[in-house]
Amino acid sequence: MAEETSNQESSLAPSGGTGVVEAGKTSRWLTENGFEHEFLELDHSGIEVLKVDRDFLIPFATALYAYGFNYLQCQAAYDVGPGAELVSIYHLTKVSDNADRPEEVRIKVFLPREDPRVPSVYWIWKAADWQERESYDMYGIVYEGHPNLKRILMPEDWVGYPLRKDYISPDFYELQDAY
Repeated sequence: MAEETSNQESSLAPSGGTGVVEAGKTSRWLTENGFEHEFLELDHSGIEVLKVDRDFLIPFATALYAYGFNYLQCQAAYDVGPGAELVSIYHLTKVSDNADRPEEVRIKVFLPREDPRVPSVYWIWKAADWQERESYDMYGIVYEGHPNLKRILMPEDWVGYPLRKDYISPDFYELQDAY
């Protein structure tokens, strides 16, 4: 256990004083097994953040599931900025018996604003169901292959995607049955 903590701390520290952080255990395993990705960083908690192309998300996610990441803790999205990319994020965890600190990894898929499509991971992790629907509803990211991709928070006839940074709010909201 002490050795494990020591290894984690050393992976958080810059290697050789250059400010470069080495890829973590999961990233190395993926590279050794031929799964193309880019190691972005270790976040403030020491969790690996990896970037994958949308065309390789399903084989990549399937490999991570086979490697033991059996729980989709969170799927979310964000807008990099007006006119910039949209990002779909997947936070995965290895859930097992007697794990003091489960292994975690975050996957980011950067999508062009003009064509925000990405395959759904619903068929790998059922927990993606409502989470992908929320990302679709708020950002307009289309999760291809999702069994029920429709708005979950906004009315079905709502125009636009409210959490995009270039979203223009309507001038007024109609109050129905207010009295």
